[in-house]
Amino acid sequence: MSFHQSAVSFELDDDHILKAVLRNEDGDEQESELDLNNIIGNNDGSFEWGGENFKDSAGDIELHREGDEEVPILRAKLNNLDGDEVDADINLAERITNENGNLVFI
Repeated sequence: MSFHQSAVSFELDDDHILKAVLRNEDGDEQESELDLNNIIGNNDGSFEWGGENFKDSAGDIELHREGDEEVPILRAKLNNLDGDEVDADINLAERITNENGNLVFI
């Protein structure tokens, strides 16, 4: 299950740390963090799962909650290979889950 569906709250800290309060299997609330810089990179102006250090070439980084389900979308201006800023976004719900109260990249 995507983390946002069982999250009490979630936010972005320092433009790359995803912090959340999640429910574990017993229904208890638990704090968890995941450094997005360790799992997301910049591939010529596009976010890339499995990459690293997107923040080093990004500006205007924001976490949005979109739609009725408040899907977590990370948006930024990423530098491409020519040095131009490109609008980019990535759906964090695609690859980040809640495993017993912990944020996990799959």
